[in-house]
Amino acid sequence: MTYYKFDGAGNDFILLDIRRESVPLDPERVARLCHRRFGIGADGLMTLGAGSEDFDFEMRYYNSDGHEATMCGNGGRCITAFAYLLGIEGRAGAEGLRSYRFVGPDGPHDATVLLWDAEARVGLVRLGMRDVTCEGVHRVLDGWLLDTGSPHYVQRVEGLDGYDVVGEGRRLRHRTDLWPAGVNVNFIEDLPDGRLAVRTYERGVEDETWACGTGVTACAIVTGNNRLHTRGGDFKVTFTPTGERYTDVQLTGPVAYNFQACMELPL
Repeated sequence: MTYYKFDGAGNDFILLDIRRESVPLDPERVARLCHRRFGIGADGLMTLGAGSEDFDFEMRYYNSDGHEATMCGNGGRCITAFAYLLGIEGRAGAEGLRSYRFVGPDGPHDATVLLWDAEARVGLVRLGMRDVTCEGVHRVLDGWLLDTGSPHYVQRVEGLDGYDVVGEGRRLRHRTDLWPAGVNVNFIEDLPDGRLAVRTYERGVEDETWACGTGVTACAIVTGNNRLHTRGGDFKVTFTPTGERYTDVQLTGPVAYNFQACMELPL
């Protein structure tokens, strides 16, 4: 099996190209591949499948616990860079930029490779996220609950650098009286330079990740701040409030191609 490693601001993924040859993936195998002691190590695994008349490719996403999951914003940006490096034609965007339309776990997405440094193997990718209805943003406990492709709870705290993100995030993530299927938990704090600092505990990973694309999108929508800082890097999130929903939601951030390797199956 040939696999590729990418990261979006430290949120890292195993990527597989299955357009011509499938790879057997069950929860146990995916979890072992993502394991940081016994496998390759990653926050999640994605497959890039063949496209269709309407889409350039198909994205399927698995959390590191092995189970297929809802949309991953950083994963969507990484798989766009992956498609670009695989030579998938996509469609020409404005100013000669390469754009793609793909179907993800939550439906269609448009994405554009804004920059790519072939020597450093890093770039900047913008991903169109799904609309969020205003009625879908709820005040819960001391924060907000909303769905940006994955469900997120957002809460302001003080002293975010030293905050117990894992302990408190795990406690809130398992409040089944509030969200029976679990939730991703984001803690936020304003920075002196005007950016919004975000730290996220992700369900399915069951740990803090260095960045979360759907998470920073949720934080931007509830605060109105479009400049966000995570442990892995900075993001920009733009959107248009219409009174009933937030439309034209765009997530922009860094992507890096780490390496390509082969492994013999079964693992």
